[in-house]
Amino acid sequence: MEAGLRNRGTMNHSPQDAGSDGIHEDRKLYVVDSINDLNKLNLFPAGSQHLFPLEEKTPDVGTNSGSRSHSLFFLGLIVVLIVGLVLVSFVMFLIVQTGNKMDDVSRRLTAEGKDIDDLKKINSMIVKRLGQLDAKRN
Repeated sequence: MEAGLRNRGTMNHSPQDAGSDGIHEDRKLYVVDSINDLNKLNLFPAGSQHLFPLEEKTPDVGTNSGSRSHSLFFLGLIVVLIVGLVLVSFVMFLIVQTGNKMDDVSRRLTAEGKDIDDLKKINSMIVKRLGQLDAKRN
């Protein structure tokens, strides 16, 4: 019935339909339109048609599960953020510890470098002294 109502304005009448059959069909459609208009008025009293969409009037069955899934999502997000914060803190701790170890190693290398220079001086003095002793013997 509704398909006929939608296509009412687009129907093409041939000259044969111009008789009483065409007028009779138009009267039927007019009556159906009037009945539909009355039904709309009874279903939606004046002024209340556009206050609330039909989706808002029907209660949601899954409202509790929706809020439960939101709370689980936020709980999971908080857990992920805490784990991320712990990991970042651990990485920063490792960086500081590595820096301290590098400072210790560089101090040791500097100290050992001085010791090596001292050993080279002592070695050169020994070689010089041995050279002098060899010169005296000859």
